[in-house]
Amino acid sequence: MDLKIGTCTLELVTGDITKQQSDAIVNAANSRLAGGGGVDGAIHRAGGPSIMAQTRQTYPQGCPTGDAVITGAGKLAAQYVIHAVGPVWSGGDRGEQESLASAYRKCLDLAVENGCGSVACPSLSTGAYRYPVDLAAGTALSTVISFLKENQKPAVIRFVLFDDPTYAAYEAALREILE
Repeated sequence: MDLKIGTCTLELVTGDITKQQSDAIVNAANSRLAGGGGVDGAIHRAGGPSIMAQTRQTYPQGCPTGDAVITGAGKLAAQYVIHAVGPVWSGGDRGEQESLASAYRKCLDLAVENGCGSVACPSLSTGAYRYPVDLAAGTALSTVISFLKENQKPAVIRFVLFDDPTYAAYEAALREILE
């Protein structure tokens, strides 16, 4: 599913984020930038050890929840990996929505600052951090749409969703936003 926003395109696809042809890939990182499972582990395995070496050297203090940092992409097709730290779900009354929106905004700020025309994003916080995917989808999409309306870049934001249920949740959230 695609949506045009001015000169920009928002895309929803199911697939493997490590195989995306985009200027930047967003990593669902932890605050220690220590690598992990899920999207984080897949990106580090596919990109090789240079990504971890760069995060350790450049960001020894890690990255706080709701923020993002950028590194090279190692052996990935992308030029950059943007490491975003989404919130752990704690019931929804501890600022999770604001932290999730902030993480996406910081990713897009870094993409624009680094001249990225295309960005591939996963569904942040919906794996090990247990953020309900239907709630995360609405926050992610409304944040990205707002950013694209304000900035008219990057040209392409592609949500690369791991499985059909996650894609369905994002598709439903996008349809709801458009109504």
